[in-house]
Amino acid sequence: MAISRMLQIIIVIFLHYFSASILAANPTYNVFSYGAKADGKSDCTKAFQVAWDAACASVSPATIYVPQGRYILGNAYFDGSKCKNNATTIQIDGTLSAPTNYNVIGNSVHWLKFKRVTGVSIRGGTLDGQGTNLWACKASGKNCPKGATSLAFLNSDKISINGLTSINSQMFHIVVHGCRDAELQNIKISAPDESPNTDGIHIGRSSGVSITNSHIATGDDCIAVSPGTSNLFVQNVACGPGHGISIGSLGWVMDEAGVENVTVKSCVFSGTENGVRIKTWARPSNGFVRNVHYENLTMVNAENPIIIDQNYCPSNQNCPNQSSGVKISGVTYKDIHGTSATETGVNLKCSKSEPCTGIALDKIKLNYKNKTVDVVCGNTVQNMDGVIKPLRCLS
Repeated sequence: MAISRMLQIIIVIFLHYFSASILAANPTYNVFSYGAKADGKSDCTKAFQVAWDAACASVSPATIYVPQGRYILGNAYFDGSKCKNNATTIQIDGTLSAPTNYNVIGNSVHWLKFKRVTGVSIRGGTLDGQGTNLWACKASGKNCPKGATSLAFLNSDKISINGLTSINSQMFHIVVHGCRDAELQNIKISAPDESPNTDGIHIGRSSGVSITNSHIATGDDCIAVSPGTSNLFVQNVACGPGHGISIGSLGWVMDEAGVENVTVKSCVFSGTENGVRIKTWARPSNGFVRNVHYENLTMVNAENPIIIDQNYCPSNQNCPNQSSGVKISGVTYKDIHGTSATETGVNLKCSKSEPCTGIALDKIKLNYKNKTVDVVCGNTVQNMDGVIKPLRCLS
């Protein structure tokens, strides 16, 4: 009995010190400890940046904890170039709010910016960009700031965002640019359908990005894919209101990185201006779009469920009477069904100088007022198999 009792004591002591060593090795930095106040009035920018500096200096995985409440932040820049660990978690139980005066962040491009970070994870929380007054300023025609993206990850690797809500961003909600291996899941994005340039998630010059199990309701593209994007995977995303999931606009410059290996599956588009769109400027370019796969998409009163537009030239400025040089090839549309808000449910307007190749339609079942939608396809050079009839404009 004495030996057994002694063994229990030894185990308890061991577990106590072992747990303490784990806590010491994986520290948590509470923003309260650095002067943050969750009162919705105090400027907490410095407190958050000092907490970041402390976590960044940790040689072992670290956590920044943001308790419940409302925190006012101006522009905050989190630089990871000198961080000593590659695993920092930011656990947000509260709301981070931009100042009500839109001029504070309106000319800064980004409100919350992470640059050159590796292994950063954001868990939970709400970002409130306070964009309403800026949108009203723009609508009035006054001289207003351009607006700021709420959250940006730039030139970073192994990023994870899970359970984040972003509301009323001044411009884009989330930007991932120049990154590798970014996982975004359980994201909620909300802004009115008339809010200008409030893209939900904007991806550029990045590889290995996944966006899953998310709901995006905004005034512009739910997801925008810009030049230099590859290996993008999108699944179980509800989009609407918004402008759909868009590749482009591409081809503004001659020497532009292309977009390739994009998969969009099991998404729902409700009352959107577009469903899945590929858009290029009507200008000379060496750019390309290739190996894109759309599958199992549901359209609910979407205005342009399937659209390729290679004649983009708003107001006929800088591109009139020109033809897009962006080469589009290997695009598959499979099992796309539901309702269109317009008679033309499939509109493939490809470039005269670089016709689309390898376009495939399979199991397309789209209706407009209980009738099968029309298909318009110009400058496509491959026959398409599907249930939509008649298939016109094909060579």
